[in-house]
Amino acid sequence: MESNRPRARELQATRVGARMMIVVLAAVLGSALLGILVGAVDLSIGAIFAELADRVPGIDVDSGLSARDTAILWELRVPRVVLAGLVGGMLAMAGAAFQGVFRNPLADPYLLGVAAGAGLGATLAIAYFPGQSEWPVSPLPLAAFAGAVLGVAVTYVLGRSAGRPHAAATLILAGVAVAAFLTASQTFVQQQHSETFREVYAWILGALGTVGWREVSLIMPYVVLSGIALIFYRRLLDVMGVGDEEADSVGISSARVRLAVVAAATLGTAAAVAVSGLIGFVGIIVPHAIRLVLGSSYRVILPLSLGFGAAFLILADLIARSVLAPAEIPIGVVTAFFGAPFFLLVLSRSRRVA
Repeated sequence: MESNRPRARELQATRVGARMMIVVLAAVLGSALLGILVGAVDLSIGAIFAELADRVPGIDVDSGLSARDTAILWELRVPRVVLAGLVGGMLAMAGAAFQGVFRNPLADPYLLGVAAGAGLGATLAIAYFPGQSEWPVSPLPLAAFAGAVLGVAVTYVLGRSAGRPHAAATLILAGVAVAAFLTASQTFVQQQHSETFREVYAWILGALGTVGWREVSLIMPYVVLSGIALIFYRRLLDVMGVGDEEADSVGISSARVRLAVVAAATLGTAAAVAVSGLIGFVGIIVPHAIRLVLGSSYRVILPLSLGFGAAFLILADLIARSVLAPAEIPIGVVTAFFGAPFFLLVLSRSRRVA
């Protein structure tokens, strides 16, 4: 009888996940449609669907949109919605993966120095390569990506030097130390180039206002590869939840799983922040909300985090560009606005449980 319980829990998680995939698909499509519809220029929903149908091979439909409206749809709104979905989905999946591999429901994608490394890279690019709007290719995304990857790599090297690179606590402490050093370096650079304060601050708060299909093409391969890798490890994350020693005892190398998951999540997160800036709370709010409703199985949490993370950031971006239109609120401000009450809810719930 006892031996049937894990199987029963797995079947239940599978059924719940299948039902929720329908919900998450509706959430993504609904938020994407809102993101495309709402803007300074009114585009009718019928014209949008006709224009989408016209792009299908073999179908010829006159949407009635002018050349200007067509350009607004395909060169501004659609790539912005697609990029918000990719960034949100990647940050939420990475946050869920970090929470699983470190057994901490409040871990986020920036835990091991990604944010600090990306911030330093972006600051260096802004300070030492001015006038990037006139460059054929901006060095800022590349510098932010390289800084993010470097920050996590240094964290792992530091953790290895401590003698226990597989221990979650060792890596977390190494991440804190590396992040502090990289942040101090960023502050030093900014002090030497005080004219960069505004631009660096705007990048740190996150923005999607100047994106296009180029940014989508830059991030897409990393999100796809990272997402596939994280989904592949979702069952092992459930095993890792019982502890490193227990996982090792059943033939699973906790050190290798942690390295693979951190590497995949880091590459995806680095690509996301390289084109969007440091958007906070997505990697905490989305997976933890799913966990509160559906339980702690990463077979469910990881795929749902992808969809709900995409929908969440699309709606957050919609709020950021609509509340004070034609001005825009930094999207990081919007996510933080929702993140603070969420933490209060989590703390209140934890206190009741205690």
